[in-house]
Amino acid sequence: MGNQEKYLEELLLKDEVVNNNEIVLFNDDVNTFDYVIDTLVAVCDHTLIQAEQCAYLVHHKGKCTVKTGAYRDLEPKCSKLLQAGLSAEII
Repeated sequence: MGNQEKYLEELLLKDEVVNNNEIVLFNDDVNTFDYVIDTLVAVCDHTLIQAEQCAYLVHHKGKCTVKTGAYRDLEPKCSKLLQAGLSAEII
């Protein structure tokens, strides 16, 4: 393997590691579907359909990954979800 190939492989691995975090949203008995949907659209840049699907998954499965990416990008979004009264964490 040449130096250039090795460098490209290392870049791909770094990119994989950087984007290996997820915001997981958990079910609660407090927030309405509409509120969760509106919050996901506003905070996570979801489309209405994405947000609806996540809300239903959270309701029926108890949790759902709502955003993936680098920790530094997810942290402010997770904080906004928490400030909005939703139950979420970065894993």
